[in-house]
Amino acid sequence: MTNNWLKARQTRYSAYVLAYIVIVLGALGLANWLANRHNKSIDTTANKRFTLSDQTNKIVTGLKQDVRITYYDKTENFPRAKDLLDRYDSLSTNLRVDYVDPDKKPQVARAAGIRNYGAITIDAGPRHEEAKSLTEEEITGAVIRTMKGGDRTVCAVSGSGEHTFDDTGRGGYADLKPLLERDNYKTRVISLLEKPEVPKECTVLLVGGPRFDYVQPVVNAIKTYVEGGGRALFLLDAPLSAGKEPIAENPLLTAQLAEWGVIANKDLALDTSGIGQIFGLSEVVLLVTSYESHPIVREMTRVSTGFPLARTLDLKTGGKWTPEKLFSSSENSFATTNLSAKEIQINPAKDKKGPLTLGVASSSGSSRIVVVGSSSWLGSMLSFNGNRDLFLNMINWLSSDEELISIRPKDPEDRRLALNRRQMAMIFYTSVLLLPLAVIGAGISMWWKRR
Repeated sequence: MTNNWLKARQTRYSAYVLAYIVIVLGALGLANWLANRHNKSIDTTANKRFTLSDQTNKIVTGLKQDVRITYYDKTENFPRAKDLLDRYDSLSTNLRVDYVDPDKKPQVARAAGIRNYGAITIDAGPRHEEAKSLTEEEITGAVIRTMKGGDRTVCAVSGSGEHTFDDTGRGGYADLKPLLERDNYKTRVISLLEKPEVPKECTVLLVGGPRFDYVQPVVNAIKTYVEGGGRALFLLDAPLSAGKEPIAENPLLTAQLAEWGVIANKDLALDTSGIGQIFGLSEVVLLVTSYESHPIVREMTRVSTGFPLARTLDLKTGGKWTPEKLFSSSENSFATTNLSAKEIQINPAKDKKGPLTLGVASSSGSSRIVVVGSSSWLGSMLSFNGNRDLFLNMINWLSSDEELISIRPKDPEDRRLALNRRQMAMIFYTSVLLLPLAVIGAGISMWWKRR
């Protein structure tokens, strides 16, 4: 009787089902255990939206002190923060992420001064910062601010038609102010005409495209500051004489830059490759995709930058200063010296052919300068591809914060699908009519064959 029951077909099937259930449950348990021990994910988005940026990885993995990120919200809202914050937590043992419900732990929220849901605080020893939003850029910026002690100030020179942080116009530098503040810099506008002396608290001096000639006292003040161990970023446009707002040649300033190893040529660079047309740019906007090995641009691989109305630069070696090329235009570019014509035309037989140097860094002892042959690349073109990253890299190198040089967190990419009426109608009829009819037809055909 027992042998017959064991040999019965129903008994064998039951045993098979039980074995399958045990195997499946064991596989699921093993997968769950591995998932808890090894948190891995794959980002298949085009711009790696769900992958932490190079800068975030560099900052967090390089932490040498304990940092704590605390997220304050209702318990049911924790999952929306975990997707981002847990990526920070997995990068370093020196960083810890805590989740606090202010309703369940009001004493903790009160001690931290939390008044709103969704607040994010970053603490490193005695230093305390708050991220303004649940974004990588804000959180990484807050981590940087907790790491950096002391004040660092970027001073923009005004008085001769320069772009400053107060300029909210199309070519103004007002958008640079929040970028610098995220990296723990303060900003200030100074006039060297009123008092020809750079304040001691200026960590970096910004000369943003002066339209008028500098007088000797202003140049002397800049020279004293730089040669005394100061850092400065010079953005000089091509000296165009045509139009309502001509750009002066600024001979005193360019002569001083030549003493520091950088020659600013009196020309205008033009790009004839046609690549800029892909981005809607004209030939007066130089598209740069080739960079050197300098720390400022070493990590700018596969990133393009744009420079409107640029002049070319040359390196002058042999002195106390050591100039280094940063980036150049393409081979299909020319530099014309005809700067008075309303319509710029290229003369291949006369004009200098590319690649043309557009950015140079130079140093001597503790003194550092960066010169770029364009100023409006930080105005209306600040959001163009790598322009923002390049600017912040320059500031960080000038202030000796090389560990912060990297590509910053990316903005979410807008990948909308634009359809015309014909395409929308085709999708409608295909999904609403053709596919259902095909399924119904297949069912009728199968029923007819079986009948």
